[in-house]
Amino acid sequence: MILEILLNILQVFIGFSGGIAVGAGFVAFITVLGIIPRLIQLSKTEKYIKAYGAAVIIGMLIGAYFSFAPISTSQSVFALILWGLFHGIFNGMLAAALTEVLNVFPILTRRIGMGSYVILFMMALMLGKVFGSLFQWIYFVR
Repeated sequence: MILEILLNILQVFIGFSGGIAVGAGFVAFITVLGIIPRLIQLSKTEKYIKAYGAAVIIGMLIGAYFSFAPISTSQSVFALILWGLFHGIFNGMLAAALTEVLNVFPILTRRIGMGSYVILFMMALMLGKVFGSLFQWIYFVR
């Protein structure tokens, strides 16, 4: 009985420590690379900076809750499309901001002689992520 309680306490400690490590790594990743500030700058939405911070925090809390809660959802195709759209927008914007911060697209487009099409490449990446997420949610989840 006591051994079982100690094992449960150890599991809680290990899980909490792992969560803190992953969370700190994610925050460091976003902070060091400046992804969110660059995303705000690219979208010209500096007046919504508090909303960006709140969205990140609320999104992380809701994601953590859904990861551990025993929730089973049976949603309509419309709800899945909307959910997939939100996932695709998030992934696409995060990938576009990351590549912009790291100057991957500007260097690539200059080397292949298509420097004036950087915005089109970023939009293609974002839309590809959106449609990929929609396909995954509609085809595999439903």
